[in-house]
Amino acid sequence: MTETVISLRGVAKTFGAFRALDGVDLDVARGEKLVVCGPSGSGKSTLIRCVNGLERHDEGEIEVEGRRLEPGTLDAVRAEVGMVFQQFNLFPHLTVLRNLTLGPMRVRRLSRADAEARARAMLEKVRIPEQAAKYPGQLSGGQQQRVAIARALCMQPRVMLFDEPTSALDPEMIKEVLDVMTDLAAEGMTMIVVTHEMGFARRVADRVAFMDAGRIVEMAPPAEFFAAPRTERCRAFLANILGH
Repeated sequence: MTETVISLRGVAKTFGAFRALDGVDLDVARGEKLVVCGPSGSGKSTLIRCVNGLERHDEGEIEVEGRRLEPGTLDAVRAEVGMVFQQFNLFPHLTVLRNLTLGPMRVRRLSRADAEARARAMLEKVRIPEQAAKYPGQLSGGQQQRVAIARALCMQPRVMLFDEPTSALDPEMIKEVLDVMTDLAAEGMTMIVVTHEMGFARRVADRVAFMDAGRIVEMAPPAEFFAAPRTERCRAFLANILGH
């Protein structure tokens, strides 16, 4: 039996009069790669921000690794969930190495030596070990996003959330970030990825979810999702994004 790592039941989130999430039900299994796509304002980013408590949901229940997400469990849940944003959110005044060691030393209570050893191992994993002593402003956008991924991995998360991680990058830098994410997926990391990179979805996803107006409208394995979308809204979205 497949172990459920993330579970949402009836999750809703409003911003004023706008209902960003409207009764979302979702289960993500251990090691699963779920790609979430949909038009702007459909609730994709709000969904994953609620999963790690960056946004507090108004209705329903969220469980991560068997813990119900609520104020008293927030820190424990976040310690298991890595998050990578559109903007890299690196500390510009700290070196790459220091950006990576800060969390493990403060939250995981690692010694500086252990934190630096882990940071260097993660920089190897994202293929930029030579950038450790540089500052974020000295790196390309693609390199900064790979540092952001390495920073999340330094906390040894059990789940990784990606919020449109390539949308702020120049086209030639997108592949280097997607390659790192593909490596992570191959290692069995549980991942929810909000992205419009449909080639990545075809190659890597176990399931693709399409969101519209705060709901998951369709969800299917990539072959089925792209070949035979069930709703007119999803067909129109794919025709627009794939150019046919």
